[in-house]
Amino acid sequence: MNLNLLLLIPILTATAVLFCKGLKQVRTVSFLGSALQLALSFILMYYYWQERTAGNNAAFLFEDNFTWFAPLHINYHIGVDGISIAMILLTSFVVFAGILVSWKMEQLSKEFFFLLLFLSVGAYGFFISLDLFTLFFFLELAVIPKFLLIGIWGSGKKEYSAMKLALMLMGGSALVFVGLAGLFFNTNTGDGSHTFDILQIAQMHIPVAVQKLFFPFVFIGFGIFGALFPFHTWVPDGHSSAPTAASMFLAGISMKLGGYGCLRVATYLMPDAAQQYSTIIIVLSCIAILYGAFATMMQTDLKYINAYSSVSHCGFVLLGIGMLTRTAITGAVMQMVSHGLMTALFFACIGMIYDRTHTRQMSQLGGLLKIMPFVSTVFVIAGLCSLGLPGFSGFVAEVTVFMGSWEHKEAFYKISTIIACASIVVTAVYILRAVGKAIMGPLAKTEYGLLKDAAWNERVAAGLLIIGIVAIGVAPFWLNQLVGPGAESIMNNISNAAVIK
Repeated sequence: MNLNLLLLIPILTATAVLFCKGLKQVRTVSFLGSALQLALSFILMYYYWQERTAGNNAAFLFEDNFTWFAPLHINYHIGVDGISIAMILLTSFVVFAGILVSWKMEQLSKEFFFLLLFLSVGAYGFFISLDLFTLFFFLELAVIPKFLLIGIWGSGKKEYSAMKLALMLMGGSALVFVGLAGLFFNTNTGDGSHTFDILQIAQMHIPVAVQKLFFPFVFIGFGIFGALFPFHTWVPDGHSSAPTAASMFLAGISMKLGGYGCLRVATYLMPDAAQQYSTIIIVLSCIAILYGAFATMMQTDLKYINAYSSVSHCGFVLLGIGMLTRTAITGAVMQMVSHGLMTALFFACIGMIYDRTHTRQMSQLGGLLKIMPFVSTVFVIAGLCSLGLPGFSGFVAEVTVFMGSWEHKEAFYKISTIIACASIVVTAVYILRAVGKAIMGPLAKTEYGLLKDAAWNERVAAGLLIIGIVAIGVAPFWLNQLVGPGAESIMNNISNAAVIK
């Protein structure tokens, strides 16, 4: 299996879009390219399972490694494990759905679809990179398209939101680069040279003092992408001002770059420091979970509700990472996938409602279930997944994090778990309120009676995301088995660090 196809297909699709004439050609090429990405992600998972079944126990499969820039020891080194494949599947789902919900994008359609497809290049490259510099390169690749998507096609305070998002994420990138450079110059391959190679660094024992110094740079830098409290303030503004597909990508994929970086780079490569700072990570995560939940209760705009709730839900990702148990880390990855699907579905549904009613204010909505049963049903499903109803992915992911957190015997960890669990009640309050005011009851305005339900493209996009949510919620074993070996590898590094220390 050639992983370069994950980069080549979206690059070729985005390039082809630039030569299209008219909206029909643009969206046809974009649709076919994103469908090919989705098919490729399933083919990749199939070949991965075949390799594992055949007894291939290598940490990463389908590796490709060649020198990119020899003077600085930068290699183009790529490969995947189960965690990477879970993120690749998520990306392909969200990109395909995002293309479909943007079907009627007429303003600068060619440029819009080009940027949306180009974003997927950065995400795929990030998730398959096994060289720290290459990983950082792909992380940076996605920042400017986000700025343009919000600044040009956004709504409300779009210029302010785009600038705030770009500056916050570039600030996070700067912190990440400092941390990666610190790691690089404290590696030794045996001949006196340094390396960016993740697999080589994982086998070395970076001095504890060095880990403690550079871990905060890496974790906070990636944490900014993943809505780490108190660096989360770009999330509500960025998500609320972005066009629907960009909101889906920001919440569904971009925020997962942060969680993946915190896990794959900070925790995996600096296990001693991860243990030293775990209590701080847990405290900040609990604050984010509760703060995000209570802040969501104060919102009246549907996009702000989903944006602030994302701060709370992404707190579970960082909580699972901070707990440093195999179960909790597995739960953190499952939460990344679950939240990516759920929040993309929520933003898609909110976009459908806004396109028809031209408002996102709950006070101006009501009775939509009578005239838009499909859109309303999708809205309810996204809400039930968010509040953790059994049968949906949100329940499985959060329970896995809680079970992993409860494995610790110390009171601090158990109290933290209880505090995080308490947010479920708050989540139920704002979700049920949003459903009751926006969907149920009598029609808020008589003109709403003329609104049309979801079109075919919107139905396919929503249906695909719901299939992913239910597939995890009803039969989570496949995702657990997919992610498990990667989580075990990270835990082995942590255990080995404890033994050496």
